[in-house]
Amino acid sequence: MRIPILKLHNYLLISIQTEIDDQTAIKFQEDLLAKIHKTGATGVVIDLTSVDIIDSFIAKVLGDVVSMSDLMGARVVLTGIQPAVAMTLIDLGIHLQNVPTALDLEQGLVKLHQELGG
Repeated sequence: MRIPILKLHNYLLISIQTEIDDQTAIKFQEDLLAKIHKTGATGVVIDLTSVDIIDSFIAKVLGDVVSMSDLMGARVVLTGIQPAVAMTLIDLGIHLQNVPTALDLEQGLVKLHQELGG
């Protein structure tokens, strides 16, 4: 299974609509980094609204995706983080203090635009 990555202007939009397994997470990481490189995207919105729970591996991959995207020059905004997901991230020591968040995809796009000085 692949997670779709949509391009809107200079942004990439990802809405994870299902629980993901380890292989899907790794493939998502590879696909996103390749898409950032190919398109020169400056921003990424990852919507986690449909994700109710994550395990330690998926949490690590998510943290890595944020860091790697930043290294490639793309600012990441996370949206729709459920309470259980937030607790798991903190419990595992994956702190995303410098990562902007928003309640939903629409607000995430606004936040990303603000972050990038638009």
